[in-house]
Amino acid sequence: MRAVRFHRHGGPEVLQVEELPVPEPAAGQVLVKVAACGVNRVDILSREGQTPAPIVMPHVSGTEVTGEVAAVGAGVDLPMGMRVLVNPTISCGRCEFCRAGRDNACLRGRIFGVQTDGGYASHVVVEAQWLLPLPDDVSFEDGAAVAVTGATAWHMLVTRAGVRVGHDVLVIAGGSGIGALGIQIAKLAGARVITTAGSGEKRERALALGADEVVDHYDPDWPRTVRRLTGGRGVDVVFEHVGQATWAGSLTALTRGGTLVTCGGHSGFTVEIDLWSLFVKEHKIVGSFAGTTSDLLHVLELVGQRRLRPVVHDRIPLAEAARAQQLLEDSAVFGKVLLLPEHTHSESIAAAPHGKDQGE
Repeated sequence: MRAVRFHRHGGPEVLQVEELPVPEPAAGQVLVKVAACGVNRVDILSREGQTPAPIVMPHVSGTEVTGEVAAVGAGVDLPMGMRVLVNPTISCGRCEFCRAGRDNACLRGRIFGVQTDGGYASHVVVEAQWLLPLPDDVSFEDGAAVAVTGATAWHMLVTRAGVRVGHDVLVIAGGSGIGALGIQIAKLAGARVITTAGSGEKRERALALGADEVVDHYDPDWPRTVRRLTGGRGVDVVFEHVGQATWAGSLTALTRGGTLVTCGGHSGFTVEIDLWSLFVKEHKIVGSFAGTTSDLLHVLELVGQRRLRPVVHDRIPLAEAARAQQLLEDSAVFGKVLLLPEHTHSESIAAAPHGKDQGE
């Protein structure tokens, strides 16, 4: 099989295309023939050595994976060819958090494609309990485009921040994979959405997705522009995932009693907080990690109903994974970039449900 691995940390150049034996699933495992794999910021953090726990190398990244069952190990009763999505959040199912439905907070939790090998490959071996059936009305590409970003955006806005009708919501970086979904989820909740984007084209596309207002995040006065758009009040919720580069501006844009919900910090994880402002304005700063299985199932249902539209910027051959990651680093995407194994182009696995591609 073909896989993209790195043997040392560094830039995109450390990603190597390699031919490896197709692995055989052990008891309780499934061999998945990969149809599509989303490219995610965590893939870059893994490659650069910025994850909290060390990466075992050589490493295959890829957390957002869809495909078909190609082989099963002993004790697994799944049909060949079954359409599946790998649950990115690996949980034990036994700890107090798992039992409460908060499997994203599992005491022994891991992330597929970070603490395990992932989907930058034509095939991947997965524990059977990590697989979810991919609904018939969701294409392989759409499933891969929301497996992490969709569940994470839903968890941030709905589960953690409680966005509701009448809220003003600021979505930072609306052209990102998670931002494009955040805009739509906030609108589904009945909120007025303001977002930031760095180019005229991205601002137009954000408006087309449903954003009510878009501001230029390269304008140093963008936080004041957001406040002006809310009559000087500020927004009720800030959807923050960039980190250090936007943190101060995000707090400036927040109204009294407002909530900043954050799930990432690829521009830097160390930020400053003015405690006086925090308690005087009664701001709430809420951490949000990935999404629960329930969050992911909600998102897949909305995708199947065409109420949530995955946005795919580009579909790139697996062998060009370095180029795909570079696009993310250059902020040259609107939505998701997907990696497609070579077999996807010529075999039945490429077919979307009912012969339609829902990627855009």
